Amino acid sequence: QVQLVESGGGLAQPGGSLRLSCAASGIFFDIYAMGWYRQAPGKQRELVAAITPGGTTNYAGSGKGRFTISRDNAKNTVYLHVNSLKPKDTAVYYCNAQFAQYDYWGQGTQVTVSS
Repeated sequence: QVQLVESGGGLAQPGGSLRLSCAASGIFFDIYAMGWYRQAPGKQRELVAAITPGGTTNYAGSGKGRFTISRDNAKNTVYLHVNSLKPKDTAVYYCNAQFAQYDYWGQGTQVTVSS
C-alpha cells in the first residue's frame, strides 16, 4: 500500500519559516520524481517545487526564491523549506510522487500564515 504522509504544517507568523516533510512508503522512492503542490481556498492546486530522482530541482513561480525542496533517499522523505512566509502562502500543501504512469498524492498538511 502506497502512503505519502505530510507533516510540519501549522500556524506560522509572517516572516517566519517552516519545514514540511513527506514520508513515503510502499514505493521504490529512489526512482520517483517528488513534488510539492499547494491549494489555497478557492484556487486550483498549483506546483510549488519538484525534484527528480537525481536531485535536480525545479521551482514554479510561486516557489522561487523562498522555497527549497530536498530529498533524503535513505529516509524515503522529501522536504520543503519555506522562508519569509507571507499570508499568501496560506494553503494546504500536498506531496506528490510520480514515476511513469504511477502518480500518488498525500492527504495534505495545512499551512496558515497569520499574525
